[in-house]
Amino acid sequence: MFIDEIQIYVRSGKGGDGAIHFLREKYVPRGGPDGGDGGRGGDIVFQVVPILNTLSKFHKKEQFIAEDGRNGKKKNMTGRSADPLVIKVPPGTVIYNADNGQVIGDLVEPDQRLVVCRGGRGGRGNQHFASSRNQAPRTGERGEPGQEMNLRLELKLIADIGLVGVPNAGKSSFLASVTNAKPKIANYPFTTLEPNLGVAELDIENTLILADIPGLIEGAHQGVGLGDAFLRHIQRTRVLIHMLDGHSMDPVLDFSQINAEMALFDSELGEKPQIVAFNKMDMPDVQEKWPEVKEAIEAKGYEVMAISALTRENVRPLLYRAAELLKTTPVPETVTGELPVYSPGEDPRDYRIEVMPDGFRVIGSAIERAAAMTYWEYEGSVRRFQRLLTVLGIEDELLDLGVQVGDTVYIGEFELVWQD
Repeated sequence: MFIDEIQIYVRSGKGGDGAIHFLREKYVPRGGPDGGDGGRGGDIVFQVVPILNTLSKFHKKEQFIAEDGRNGKKKNMTGRSADPLVIKVPPGTVIYNADNGQVIGDLVEPDQRLVVCRGGRGGRGNQHFASSRNQAPRTGERGEPGQEMNLRLELKLIADIGLVGVPNAGKSSFLASVTNAKPKIANYPFTTLEPNLGVAELDIENTLILADIPGLIEGAHQGVGLGDAFLRHIQRTRVLIHMLDGHSMDPVLDFSQINAEMALFDSELGEKPQIVAFNKMDMPDVQEKWPEVKEAIEAKGYEVMAISALTRENVRPLLYRAAELLKTTPVPETVTGELPVYSPGEDPRDYRIEVMPDGFRVIGSAIERAAAMTYWEYEGSVRRFQRLLTVLGIEDELLDLGVQVGDTVYIGEFELVWQD
């Protein structure tokens, strides 16, 4: 089953908790703090695998959660960090933030990698909080929470040449005649149901990758007949072969309609180089139309060739002409190699305070993360968190808003009671 769009949920691993422990050995009555650090949580990483050509595997699994880091241990032993969770995708996969539509990454190169959620760092053990004034700190850090996102994956086929045209124009027949692809071919009432890729060998050293895009109809850019889903696969192609149905009542009108649909979906599609192929020349009535169609298409400024995908008349010359056009068409710039970690572009220290009927809610990624990393059962950890409220300016803003002793302050999943 060909699937080219899917929505998934991903979450990186939480960091392991730092240990609060004191050395206890014979003849060492005051061994001091020896709590180890927690390990780092696993990242969520996307990697391009060239042999994949569909997103169908995500149809059965829609949640991807990385492992948490292990907790620190006594004797300053650091917990094990979790391995990254690598999600394999086909080349041509575009990753969007499903909540706001923002593009996170466009993966096209073999083995290209993108980290979308970084695993939480491990919390520090109490060994890090010892000082000359506090040689037995009963404080530490819990592991940093992982990041989570709702993602939409969209596959855009990567091909040199795209075959476009109305339903039953003969695109699938043409693809089958010049490549080893085996699309289903018949006089369907509507169109091919999914895109097909094929590789055509021009000679020993040169090949072309062709994509048969299901037949487009009027309103395709608005989703009529799944047209918008199919149009995206043309976006990566560099040259188009526009197949005209010789049996159509008006092939020139079909040509104008398809070009209009492409331009309405994406203005750049209408500017891609095109070669027009007038198909089904094995039929006498089609041959009679050829001179008139040729004149009309050339008058629009396009090159047109007469072919028969059934008898393979002129199909090779058409391929060679497309290959020549491909050489003069610049390759779009792409980012190669391993991409940096996705960043939503917001300052993690930003926060806002909402006044609620039963208290106040402090909202901000940094302060919520700090709350999740606090050992609330240890007084030293609570004092560290209170100092953070002061440094970020949250304490002063709460006072300006009228917080009173005994009021509830919500931060993340925690309910705190305001005190002097």
